[in-house]
Amino acid sequence: MVRTHNLGFPRIGADRELKFAQEAYWKGQSSRDQLKAVGADLRRLNWNAQHGIDFIPVGDFSFYDQMLDMSFTLGNLPERVRGYHGDVLDNYFRVARGRSAPAATGSDNPDGVAAGEMTKWFDTNYHYIVPEFRGDTTFALDASRLIEQIREAKALGVNVKPVIIGPVTYLALGKEKDDSDRLSLLPKLLPVYQQLLEAIGCEGVEWVQIDESILVTELEPAWKQAFETAYQSLSSSRTKLLLTTYFGPLLENLPLVAGLPVAGVHLDAVNARDEVQVLIEQLPADRVLSLGVINGRNIWKADLHAILDWLEPVAKQLGDRLWIAPSCSLLHVPVDLDSEQKLDGEIKSWLAFAKQKLEELRTLKSALNDGRDAVRAQLDANRTAIQSRRQSPRVNNPTVKAAVAGITGQLGQRKSSFTQRAAKQAEILKLPRYPTTTIGSFPQTSEIRRARSQFKAGTIDEATYRVAMQNEIARCVREQEALGLDVFVHGEAERNDMVEYFGEQLDGYAFSTLGWVQSYGSRCVKPPILFGDISRPKAMTVKWIKYAQSLTKKPMKGMLTGPVTILNWSFVRDDQPRSVSCQQLALAIREEVLDLEQAGVQIIQIDEAALREGLPLRRSQWQEYLTWAVDSYRICANGVADETQIHTHMCYSEFNDIIEAIAQMDADAITIETSRSDMELLEVFETFNYPNQIGPGVYDIHSPNIPSEEQIIALMKKAAKRIPPERLWVNPDCGLKTRQWEEVIPALTNMVSAARKLRVADGNNA
Repeated sequence: MVRTHNLGFPRIGADRELKFAQEAYWKGQSSRDQLKAVGADLRRLNWNAQHGIDFIPVGDFSFYDQMLDMSFTLGNLPERVRGYHGDVLDNYFRVARGRSAPAATGSDNPDGVAAGEMTKWFDTNYHYIVPEFRGDTTFALDASRLIEQIREAKALGVNVKPVIIGPVTYLALGKEKDDSDRLSLLPKLLPVYQQLLEAIGCEGVEWVQIDESILVTELEPAWKQAFETAYQSLSSSRTKLLLTTYFGPLLENLPLVAGLPVAGVHLDAVNARDEVQVLIEQLPADRVLSLGVINGRNIWKADLHAILDWLEPVAKQLGDRLWIAPSCSLLHVPVDLDSEQKLDGEIKSWLAFAKQKLEELRTLKSALNDGRDAVRAQLDANRTAIQSRRQSPRVNNPTVKAAVAGITGQLGQRKSSFTQRAAKQAEILKLPRYPTTTIGSFPQTSEIRRARSQFKAGTIDEATYRVAMQNEIARCVREQEALGLDVFVHGEAERNDMVEYFGEQLDGYAFSTLGWVQSYGSRCVKPPILFGDISRPKAMTVKWIKYAQSLTKKPMKGMLTGPVTILNWSFVRDDQPRSVSCQQLALAIREEVLDLEQAGVQIIQIDEAALREGLPLRRSQWQEYLTWAVDSYRICANGVADETQIHTHMCYSEFNDIIEAIAQMDADAITIETSRSDMELLEVFETFNYPNQIGPGVYDIHSPNIPSEEQIIALMKKAAKRIPPERLWVNPDCGLKTRQWEEVIPALTNMVSAARKLRVADGNNA
């Protein structure tokens, strides 16, 4: 009999209950016990939602991030928080956010500490807190969080499968904070994993899911040997280990995986279908093979008949050794499609969120174990939905396809070189050395959210809403005038999300009401649904930017999201290459860029925050992606005159290894995150002569900590050692929408003051 299991479930709640509980606690508006109670309720609801699945994950719930959970389980706390004597949860939040809850006491440093570095989880839009290592790092087990959840689930009758990050992936995804080699820590780490598995085994647990997704990347010989060493060490565990990989094929690592002494292996069969038979042939006959047959990262209904056509022979071949599951954790999709009451009915029939994906899994299990007739009604309904989507005239637009076919290389070329453009732009803009600006958004206040909700609900009309947004824009302009910033933004009051806002105004997109997905911590996004060919019916941002510019003589940036980021932060159609969808988006954004220029906007920022996260996981496949991604950006950005200054922005991306591609984008200025990494990302400029202007972020907007003048000056001096000062900008590392004005004003005051002092020190006080 085929068995089912799940790799992970969305932790935020169908109505983002976790987000609101976290933020209330951080603001001191609720107690620690209240926050923990919300967590317990969500875990119970999540386990109930997975009823009928044979093995249900435990330990996938987190109050912030699963990698941070693993660091605390292993006792790997940064030195700067080890002196904290308060509650463990508060110390946990100190690493996640930069300081604990306001009401917490017992800290040796009550003013807060630097947050842990944050970066993307493989090629997803989920961010994890990067483990920190030094040569003298030690580990000490604290399994209390996981053991408590195991007991909690078993008390509710759940057949549990605890989920942990594997030791090699944990080391591989961390960073050294000195000159040591983190792989040298493996001998100290493995005994703690042995203790953890022993503690889990003492709870009567049969299987443990141990995630080693680094196996879908290219590995140096030393890291391959680390897997041999690690799993020989863990092979005596009383619990059975299910080695789990996802997001891609194993390729050259497949023999390594097949030979490891584990009880079972999970393969992402959505991305590695061709490897199924190869792995069956190489896997010992006593091992379980789990196949991820339902896409855990996108929201389209699975073609159940097509899956059964290839899976039924596998089931006959493996018998009881076959498990089926989603391809990866369902963390990356919304919770429940049934909550969507306003979504277009036809499009809704094409979709499956987390709960529906598990229902698809249960249908497949029944068909495999009892025959297709046992679930004939479900299979027929699925076939109808699949055919409806394939045949829908709403999906394909011949005009858009013709425009894409007409793209030439000339569309992506600026008229002159950067040096020539920069001289013309400097003459017009007359900016000082170390010009100051922000990334785009200012705080999304309760007044903004209330007006938006009222407008969507129909309780205020469009004219009233427009006035409310204009009032907020005027406030942003006044604040920037008072701060003395050099280049202004309009604050993006009218925008709910940097991708959703544009998707709502493009043909080919649909939108959910409650389709929230966790990006990091309490930050949730609602990815738009790219279901058809993309076109822009009318201008999207021009009226707001023109209004903002009318309020000041300072240059006002036009703010756009780039085509690659819109693509990567959407749920994208899977019936054509992603590159084609990206080209369609590029043509639409190009129209907006040209309209902004025509309206007199002198600086246009086109954010590509997600450029790097779209990289294939294997370096050998990067160039194909980078070629069409950079070409798409150039198509949208490079139709303007030399005098128009084009900016782009990238946040929380390890971009050093794609710096040549970033330079090929040929933006006049790029702003990047460097505050959390202490300007570490700028090391690449010691060897790469980046030709254009750059703004290294000096204000970590994901932390409530306010940077001092001294901190900002120190960071900029580090930057000036690698980038000529005449090409440096001073800015936060990301948009300010998630912060409060009470935090933003003092932080930006310090930033502007720091820039002025830098000018004086350089003898350039313009």
